[in-house]
Amino acid sequence: MQTVPMLRAEPQIRVNEFIRSVYNWMAIGLGLTGLVAFYVSNSQYLTQMIFGNQLLFFALIIGELVLVFSIAARVHKMQASTATGLFLLYAVLNGATLSFVFLVYTRTSITSVFFICAATFMACSIYGMTTKRDLTSLGGFMMMGLIGIIIASVVNIFVRSTQMSLIISYIGVLVFVGLTAYDTQKLKTMALTASEVSEEGMVRKNAILGALALYLDFVNLFLMLLRIFGSTRD
Repeated sequence: MQTVPMLRAEPQIRVNEFIRSVYNWMAIGLGLTGLVAFYVSNSQYLTQMIFGNQLLFFALIIGELVLVFSIAARVHKMQASTATGLFLLYAVLNGATLSFVFLVYTRTSITSVFFICAATFMACSIYGMTTKRDLTSLGGFMMMGLIGIIIASVVNIFVRSTQMSLIISYIGVLVFVGLTAYDTQKLKTMALTASEVSEEGMVRKNAILGALALYLDFVNLFLMLLRIFGSTRD
Protein backbone atom coordinates (compact mmCIF):
# COMPACT_ATOMS: atom_id res chain seq x y z
CA MET A 1 0.00 0.00 0.00
CA GLN A 2 2.94 2.38 0.58
CA THR A 3 4.48 1.75 -2.84
CA VAL A 4 2.08 3.99 -4.80
CA PRO A 5 2.77 7.21 -2.83
CA MET A 6 6.49 6.53 -3.14
CA LEU A 7 6.20 6.14 -6.91
CA ARG A 8 4.27 9.38 -7.10
CA ALA A 9 6.80 11.17 -4.90
CA GLU A 10 9.84 10.08 -6.91
CA PRO A 11 9.13 12.27 -9.99
CA GLN A 12 8.49 15.26 -7.70
CA ILE A 13 11.83 14.65 -5.98
CA ARG A 14 13.59 14.64 -9.37
CA VAL A 15 11.77 17.85 -10.36
CA ASN A 16 12.92 19.54 -7.15
CA GLU A 17 16.47 18.30 -7.67
CA PHE A 18 16.50 19.67 -11.22
CA ILE A 19 15.27 23.12 -10.18
CA ARG A 20 17.77 23.17 -7.32
CA SER A 21 20.53 22.26 -9.78
CA VAL A 22 19.53 25.13 -12.11
CA TYR A 23 19.72 27.70 -9.34
CA ASN A 24 22.97 26.24 -8.02
CA TRP A 25 24.63 26.56 -11.44
CA MET A 26 23.23 30.06 -11.85
CA ALA A 27 24.68 31.03 -8.45
CA ILE A 28 28.06 29.49 -9.38
CA GLY A 29 28.06 31.48 -12.63
CA LEU A 30 27.17 34.73 -10.87
CA GLY A 31 29.75 34.14 -8.17
CA LEU A 32 32.45 33.43 -10.73
CA THR A 33 31.53 36.55 -12.71
CA GLY A 34 31.64 38.70 -9.57
CA LEU A 35 35.02 37.34 -8.46
CA VAL A 36 36.59 37.82 -11.90
CA ALA A 37 35.14 41.34 -12.23
CA PHE A 38 36.48 42.32 -8.81
CA TYR A 39 39.90 40.83 -9.54
CA VAL A 40 40.24 42.49 -12.94
CA SER A 41 39.09 45.87 -11.60
CA ASN A 42 41.89 45.72 -9.02
CA SER A 43 44.56 44.91 -11.61
CA GLN A 44 45.82 47.96 -13.45
CA TYR A 45 47.50 45.74 -16.03
CA LEU A 46 44.32 43.80 -16.84
CA THR A 47 42.04 46.85 -16.92
CA GLN A 48 44.45 48.63 -19.23
CA MET A 49 44.74 45.55 -21.43
CA ILE A 50 40.96 45.06 -21.73
CA PHE A 51 39.66 48.63 -21.82
CA GLY A 52 42.70 50.23 -23.37
CA ASN A 53 42.55 47.94 -26.38
CA GLN A 54 39.25 48.22 -28.24
CA LEU A 55 40.11 45.27 -30.47
CA LEU A 56 40.52 42.97 -27.46
CA PHE A 57 37.43 44.36 -25.73
CA PHE A 58 35.17 43.78 -28.73
CA ALA A 59 36.78 40.38 -29.28
CA LEU A 60 35.71 39.44 -25.74
CA ILE A 61 32.17 40.70 -26.40
CA ILE A 62 31.95 38.71 -29.63
CA GLY A 63 33.37 35.67 -27.84
CA GLU A 64 30.64 35.95 -25.21
CA LEU A 65 27.91 36.16 -27.85
CA VAL A 66 29.33 33.13 -29.65
CA LEU A 67 29.35 31.15 -26.39
CA VAL A 68 25.75 32.10 -25.54
CA PHE A 69 24.41 31.18 -28.97
CA SER A 70 26.50 28.01 -29.06
CA ILE A 71 25.16 26.80 -25.72
CA ALA A 72 21.56 27.74 -26.56
CA ALA A 73 21.58 26.20 -30.04
CA ARG A 74 23.83 23.17 -29.63
CA VAL A 75 23.63 22.20 -25.97
CA HIS A 76 21.87 18.89 -26.69
CA LYS A 77 24.59 17.92 -29.18
CA MET A 78 27.37 18.56 -26.65
CA GLN A 79 28.74 16.47 -23.86
CA ALA A 80 27.43 17.61 -20.48
CA SER A 81 30.97 18.47 -19.40
CA THR A 82 31.44 20.62 -22.52
CA ALA A 83 28.21 22.54 -21.89
CA THR A 84 29.23 23.10 -18.29
CA GLY A 85 32.71 24.25 -19.28
CA LEU A 86 31.35 26.69 -21.88
CA PHE A 87 28.93 28.14 -19.33
CA LEU A 88 31.72 28.68 -16.81
CA LEU A 89 33.96 30.15 -19.52
CA TYR A 90 31.19 32.58 -20.44
CA ALA A 91 30.86 33.59 -16.78
CA VAL A 92 34.61 34.30 -16.65
CA LEU A 93 34.63 36.36 -19.86
CA ASN A 94 31.55 38.25 -18.74
CA GLY A 95 33.28 39.01 -15.45
CA ALA A 96 36.25 40.47 -17.31
CA THR A 97 34.09 42.80 -19.43
CA LEU A 98 31.84 43.72 -16.49
CA SER A 99 34.80 44.75 -14.34
CA PHE A 100 34.07 48.32 -15.44
CA VAL A 101 31.23 48.26 -12.89
CA PHE A 102 33.76 48.42 -10.04
CA LEU A 103 35.64 51.19 -11.83
CA VAL A 104 32.62 53.40 -12.57
CA TYR A 105 30.32 52.91 -9.57
CA THR A 106 30.92 53.12 -5.83
CA ARG A 107 31.07 49.82 -3.98
CA THR A 108 28.29 50.95 -1.64
CA SER A 109 25.88 51.51 -4.54
CA ILE A 110 26.95 48.24 -6.20
CA THR A 111 26.13 46.36 -2.99
CA SER A 112 22.78 48.07 -2.44
CA VAL A 113 21.70 47.63 -6.07
CA PHE A 114 22.76 43.97 -5.95
CA PHE A 115 20.40 43.32 -3.03
CA ILE A 116 17.60 45.25 -4.77
CA CYS A 117 18.18 43.12 -7.86
CA ALA A 118 18.29 39.89 -5.84
CA ALA A 119 15.01 40.72 -4.08
CA THR A 120 13.33 41.67 -7.38
CA PHE A 121 14.65 38.55 -9.08
CA MET A 122 13.44 36.34 -6.23
CA ALA A 123 9.96 37.88 -6.32
CA CYS A 124 9.71 37.40 -10.10
CA SER A 125 10.96 33.81 -9.81
CA ILE A 126 8.40 32.98 -7.14
CA TYR A 127 5.66 34.49 -9.30
CA GLY A 128 6.81 32.58 -12.38
CA MET A 129 6.98 29.33 -10.42
CA THR A 130 3.62 29.66 -8.67
CA THR A 131 1.33 31.45 -11.13
CA LYS A 132 -1.23 29.41 -13.04
CA ARG A 133 -1.25 31.96 -15.87
CA ASP A 134 0.51 30.91 -19.08
CA LEU A 135 3.33 33.43 -19.58
CA THR A 136 4.20 32.32 -23.13
CA SER A 137 2.64 35.41 -24.71
CA LEU A 138 4.37 37.61 -22.13
CA GLY A 139 7.70 36.02 -23.01
CA GLY A 140 7.21 36.77 -26.71
CA PHE A 141 6.29 40.38 -25.93
CA MET A 142 9.34 40.76 -23.67
CA MET A 143 11.62 39.37 -26.39
CA MET A 144 10.31 42.03 -28.75
CA GLY A 145 11.08 44.60 -26.07
CA LEU A 146 14.59 43.17 -25.72
CA ILE A 147 15.22 43.59 -29.43
CA GLY A 148 14.02 47.19 -29.14
CA ILE A 149 16.40 47.81 -26.24
CA ILE A 150 19.34 46.44 -28.21
CA ILE A 151 18.54 48.64 -31.22
CA ALA A 152 18.03 51.74 -29.03
CA SER A 153 21.28 51.04 -27.15
CA VAL A 154 23.23 50.80 -30.41
CA VAL A 155 21.72 54.08 -31.61
CA ASN A 156 22.54 55.72 -28.28
CA ILE A 157 26.21 54.81 -28.70
CA PHE A 158 26.30 57.48 -31.40
CA VAL A 159 23.69 59.86 -29.94
CA ARG A 160 25.11 59.68 -26.38
CA SER A 161 21.90 60.93 -24.79
CA THR A 162 21.75 60.62 -21.00
CA GLN A 163 17.97 60.90 -21.07
CA MET A 164 17.66 58.13 -23.67
CA SER A 165 20.00 55.94 -21.63
CA LEU A 166 17.77 56.40 -18.58
CA ILE A 167 14.61 55.60 -20.56
CA ILE A 168 16.27 52.46 -21.95
CA SER A 169 17.19 51.43 -18.41
CA TYR A 170 13.62 51.82 -17.09
CA ILE A 171 12.22 49.85 -20.02
CA GLY A 172 14.99 47.29 -19.56
CA VAL A 173 13.98 46.71 -15.94
CA LEU A 174 10.41 45.94 -17.03
CA VAL A 175 11.63 43.66 -19.83
CA PHE A 176 13.97 41.60 -17.63
CA VAL A 177 11.43 41.41 -14.82
CA GLY A 178 9.03 39.86 -17.33
CA LEU A 179 11.69 37.57 -18.79
CA THR A 180 12.67 36.36 -15.32
CA ALA A 181 9.09 35.29 -14.59
CA TYR A 182 8.76 33.72 -18.05
CA ASP A 183 12.07 31.82 -17.89
CA THR A 184 11.27 30.60 -14.38
CA GLN A 185 7.93 29.24 -15.55
CA LYS A 186 9.73 27.42 -18.39
CA LEU A 187 11.82 25.68 -15.73
CA LYS A 188 8.71 23.79 -14.60
CA THR A 189 8.31 22.31 -18.08
CA MET A 190 12.02 21.52 -18.27
CA ALA A 191 11.86 19.95 -14.81
CA LEU A 192 8.95 17.70 -15.74
CA THR A 193 10.86 16.61 -18.85
CA ALA A 194 13.97 16.00 -16.77
CA SER A 195 11.98 13.81 -14.37
CA GLU A 196 11.19 11.48 -17.29
CA VAL A 197 14.80 11.33 -18.52
CA SER A 198 17.08 8.74 -17.03
CA GLU A 199 20.27 9.96 -18.73
CA GLU A 200 22.20 12.07 -16.24
CA GLY A 201 24.07 13.97 -18.95
CA MET A 202 20.85 15.18 -20.57
CA VAL A 203 19.53 16.39 -17.22
CA ARG A 204 22.77 18.29 -16.60
CA LYS A 205 22.61 19.95 -20.03
CA ASN A 206 19.04 21.07 -19.44
CA ALA A 207 20.06 22.44 -16.06
CA ILE A 208 22.91 24.42 -17.66
CA LEU A 209 20.53 25.80 -20.29
CA GLY A 210 18.09 26.91 -17.60
CA ALA A 211 20.90 28.37 -15.50
CA LEU A 212 22.19 30.37 -18.48
CA ALA A 213 18.76 31.92 -19.10
CA LEU A 214 18.32 32.95 -15.46
CA TYR A 215 21.94 34.13 -15.26
CA LEU A 216 21.41 36.46 -18.24
CA ASP A 217 18.15 37.76 -16.73
CA PHE A 218 19.85 38.51 -13.40
CA VAL A 219 22.95 40.20 -14.86
CA ASN A 220 20.99 42.39 -17.25
CA LEU A 221 18.43 43.34 -14.58
CA PHE A 222 21.33 44.26 -12.29
CA LEU A 223 22.95 46.47 -14.95
CA MET A 224 19.67 48.25 -15.70
CA LEU A 225 19.03 48.92 -12.01
CA LEU A 226 22.61 50.07 -11.55
CA ARG A 227 22.19 52.69 -14.28
CA ILE A 228 19.12 54.00 -12.46
CA PHE A 229 20.17 53.82 -8.82
CA GLY A 230 23.97 53.49 -8.96
CA SER A 231 26.25 56.29 -7.73
CA THR A 232 29.29 56.93 -9.88
CA ARG A 233 32.73 57.59 -8.48
CA ASP A 234 33.85 61.22 -8.28
